[in-house]
Amino acid sequence: MDLKVSDSNLKWYPVYTQPRAEKKAYSALISKGIEAYLPLHRRLKQWSDRKKWVEEPLISSYLFVRIADHAQTEVLMTKGIARFIYFSGKITAMPDRQINELKLLMASALDMEVTEEDLQPGEKIKIKAGPLKGITGEIIAYRSQKQLLLRLENLGCSIIVNVAASLINRL
Repeated sequence: MDLKVSDSNLKWYPVYTQPRAEKKAYSALISKGIEAYLPLHRRLKQWSDRKKWVEEPLISSYLFVRIADHAQTEVLMTKGIARFIYFSGKITAMPDRQINELKLLMASALDMEVTEEDLQPGEKIKIKAGPLKGITGEIIAYRSQKQLLLRLENLGCSIIVNVAASLINRL
């Protein structure tokens, strides 16, 4: 299937995968020529007999595809893909800015966590220095520390990153 269209017609869509099928679904999409993004983070896992560093998806059962509308069926026909994410009855598209910010976060090697808690919005900020310079977010009180919350709209999750207060500007 020829999925080449102008960049202006391409949008990022979050897709839900079968349980623990994120990496296989990602590989299958790439082999079909579909642009996909699967944010992975390294984690030390403990088994009864050993410890090992493994790469796991940052957000369980999610990955992102950048396609034109007409390619949605091809994505759904990919092994490991369960469905697109819907919001208000329509397939959810994400702004390029959010994917770029997520890629920047992943490249920054900061300690981060993903939470599905419904965190309340707070003061809007923008990071003024460091590897996350230019990213906007919200300050929240979480586990009694001030942290940056980067909310991924329409996904039902948030990414929390520790950022020094000296590196932020109020908006």
